[in-house]
Amino acid sequence: MITVNNLGIQFGKKPLFQDVNLKFTPGNCYGIIGANGAGKSTLMRILSGQLAPTHGTVTQGPGERMSVLEQDHFKFDDFTVLDTVLMGHTILWDIMKEKEALYAKEDFSDADGIRASELEEKFAELEGWNAESDAAALLSGLGIKEDRHYMLMRDMSANEKVRVLLAKALFGNPDNLLLDEPTNDLDLETVAWLEQYLSNFENTVLVVSHDRHFLDSVCTHTLDIDYNRMQLFAGNYSFWYQSSQLALRQQQQQNKKAEEKRKELMEFIQRFSANVAKSKQTTSRKKMLEKLNVEEIQASSRRYPGIIFTPSREPGNKILEVKGLTASVDGELLFKDVNFQIEKGDKVAFLSHDPRAMTALFEIISGNRKADEGTYEWGQTITTAYLPLDNSAFFNTDLNLVDWLCQFSDDSSEIYLKGFLGKMLFSGDDVLKKASVLSGGEKMRCMIARMMLRDANTMVLDSPTNHLDLESIQAFNNTLQSFKGNILMASHDHEFIQTVCNRIIELGPNGIIDKLMDYDDYITDERVMEAREKIYNH
Repeated sequence: MITVNNLGIQFGKKPLFQDVNLKFTPGNCYGIIGANGAGKSTLMRILSGQLAPTHGTVTQGPGERMSVLEQDHFKFDDFTVLDTVLMGHTILWDIMKEKEALYAKEDFSDADGIRASELEEKFAELEGWNAESDAAALLSGLGIKEDRHYMLMRDMSANEKVRVLLAKALFGNPDNLLLDEPTNDLDLETVAWLEQYLSNFENTVLVVSHDRHFLDSVCTHTLDIDYNRMQLFAGNYSFWYQSSQLALRQQQQQNKKAEEKRKELMEFIQRFSANVAKSKQTTSRKKMLEKLNVEEIQASSRRYPGIIFTPSREPGNKILEVKGLTASVDGELLFKDVNFQIEKGDKVAFLSHDPRAMTALFEIISGNRKADEGTYEWGQTITTAYLPLDNSAFFNTDLNLVDWLCQFSDDSSEIYLKGFLGKMLFSGDDVLKKASVLSGGEKMRCMIARMMLRDANTMVLDSPTNHLDLESIQAFNNTLQSFKGNILMASHDHEFIQTVCNRIIELGPNGIIDKLMDYDDYITDERVMEAREKIYNH
């Protein structure tokens, strides 16, 4: 349990938030949401003790232990993977190190023997004899194979380090668990494992994430940071989002009577509750709508970008034909002899255990890379807009945003270009920023504006949610759902794939799987599971 009393913090003269009183209780998972800069990560740092508040207090239950997902990926470079995970339980780790030092002494005294006995008793109470096997099980669940458990952290890849640090945070069943963006750099299967793990976690969890499916799957409550204050709601992210959108529509209809508003909200809540009860992600111990105060629901102050794709022409019957494509990286085969045909109306999610496979395919069909073997051919009516995984080459320039966008536009009118930048939330002096100094999220919004200018009827999207905030992800998702053309996409965002795509193509070194079905059905289909073993077996 974590209790927050009269908490406030300010930087300079401006308070970020103040007079915050909250209680986070065991058995619940709290999703913390808010626009960029609202204070999500600041709150997590205060709760973990890494940052002192301006005023107020944070307390845990007596004897409780807190665990935090580390953000410094180089902190444990001199330790083995397994030891790094064991260090997540600081009390147990300290006992293990003290025991080790005592037993290594050449002049082992009676006093040392008494101390060793005390340590052994504490070690047994903490189930220390199972510690290494428990740590190994966590690592395996997160995709770190056993032959890598005794390697030094410095020899692990960046993606592997993320998984090890996540295992470290989870290890030892902490009373209070704080996770800031835990799904970053995780593939879909590992995210699903983490969702299942947290759904069965009995203690207190606070999580910040831009992954809506993850928030919906694990969260019993939503803490919304908005208007420089915090409000706690029962329910997951989708419930909060749909409620706030309904409140916004009602706010825009000023003549609605209060009782009519309450009635409409209550009807909505009942419908949503019924849907949630049938959801595959719901667990029996998660009650989503307890003690909801309808009067507290209000329109959010969030700003959503205006992402609008308007194809200049309807695609014909021939979209894309791929024959015998093969690609490898540094001698390592990504996929071989790939054949498929994209049909009109297809919105395809491409999957692979190796994300380089999707990027290689998209780079090939976009004309930026040559295949080892094979051919591809677009239909004559097809115009494409490509969102690459790596956009850094586009921003090695000191052009301001208007001039940057002008490079990709037939209309060089400043008013025209500012209109597109405005839709992507660049206003006022923002449009005079140099392209080279943009943040990751700002670069992605510029790339989306570039795509909007193309009026394409086919989208090729490599990890489209990378660096975007929840508002931009939601707007992008909504637009792609209603897009009338074709979509070829690779993503680690479950919700994006499930709500947008109607076809799945999975690439492996030994073949492909091609299914006309949605993602939820795909990952639960036993025949698909058997086929996946075949395309990845070497």
